[in-house]
Amino acid sequence: MFEIVKPMDIEKRSFEIITEILGDRKFPQEQESIVKRVIHTTADFDYADNLVFSEGVVEKILEALKEGCDIVTDTQMAKSGINKNILGKLGGEVHCFMSDGDVAEEAKARGITRATVSMEKAATLTKPCIFAIGNAPTALIALDELMKAGKLNPVAIIGVPVGFVNVVESKELIIGSGAPHIIARGRKGGSNVAAAICNALLYKITR
Repeated sequence: MFEIVKPMDIEKRSFEIITEILGDRKFPQEQESIVKRVIHTTADFDYADNLVFSEGVVEKILEALKEGCDIVTDTQMAKSGINKNILGKLGGEVHCFMSDGDVAEEAKARGITRATVSMEKAATLTKPCIFAIGNAPTALIALDELMKAGKLNPVAIIGVPVGFVNVVESKELIIGSGAPHIIARGRKGGSNVAAAICNALLYKITR
């Protein structure tokens, strides 16, 4: 038999089911809603184990969002999935430079990925930024290089690229960088995960 759920209650019921399946599993209070929203987005309970939070990162991100910081993503998909209404009311906006003509031209000329050039372009932004990376490990590598060069001081890095080539290594690079971070260890992730984490953080402010 199908479970009868009113349309406006589907999300609420979904989170109840997630909580039921997690059972006695406990998370730090500030992390719980983030972990559950990622599971809600993916239906993958592995995220209960592979999401890594640096100390104090949630509080740091929430403070920056309240002060109007921006978010930089590496895909248009992640950009479209982030709740820009809430972010805009806080004074922030979402940037994705991957489709910019100058980025494509420079990447081709230098023989590097557009994600790398996108991060270099993002480093010139004057506002504090959260970086939400869901696709390109080269974006994480570029962020590490920019930080080491003293060209970037991100509010935090949400590093959840998905795939096989340099994905695991790039995530570990950020974990070891000293930058505030939320990382999905291993090969799993994606633009939808990056957006889900950003939204979970934004909802903390409005709910």
